[in-house]
Amino acid sequence: MTTTNSQHISQQFEQELQDIRSRVLTMGGLVEQQLDNALKSLKKSDMDLAKSVMEDDRLVNDLEMKIDEECIQIIALRQPTASDLRLVTVILKAITDLERVGDEAHNIAQQTLNLSEMMHAKKSYGELSTLGNHVKGLLRDALDAFARLDVEAALAVAREVQEADVEYESFMRTMLTYMMEDPRTISRVLDMMWSARALERIAAHTHNLCEYVIYLVEGKDVRHLSVEHIEKVLDRD
Repeated sequence: MTTTNSQHISQQFEQELQDIRSRVLTMGGLVEQQLDNALKSLKKSDMDLAKSVMEDDRLVNDLEMKIDEECIQIIALRQPTASDLRLVTVILKAITDLERVGDEAHNIAQQTLNLSEMMHAKKSYGELSTLGNHVKGLLRDALDAFARLDVEAALAVAREVQEADVEYESFMRTMLTYMMEDPRTISRVLDMMWSARALERIAAHTHNLCEYVIYLVEGKDVRHLSVEHIEKVLDRD
């Protein structure tokens, strides 16, 4: 094989890797919009918007499958070396988390439909807004860190995920108190709690995205480690 041909193949491979990275960011934008619309539908009791969120889930699923297939073809045909294989592996993991974020946005939209049928449900929407806005911001920042391969930004998001967990636990305690004080609120509060649970799961998937950034840039697998332990592994004390 001539040097010219080798360079051409190398350039093609680099373009393929850039293309799938771009597709991942497109998918991230879709699920970010899904979550934003799901929260808006819940706040405004907008059933049409909720239904559109649920319909958009198909677009996210289709994109996940296309990216998955492209990654498999790259592994089979290009036999990537260590650093490129790490990128392809991270992308395969990231799209799984993004697809699940889309699923959780779908679940929040479903709760909109459930709550819209209940009298005075709208009065409780504000109780989720702080948590919802926080998690939405975490997802945005994690995607930005992924796009820029910024380890410090990824660490900052991972720290904030811990704060979101505290907010979630506080919200759940408040909801349990409501149910004990007035059993008539049980059905409505349970739907609110399901929405909060979806947001907690989105925060967890966001944390995973941060771990992938660290793995891709630093080559260190930090899964299942606390943020404090990750900082020690990376010498960020």
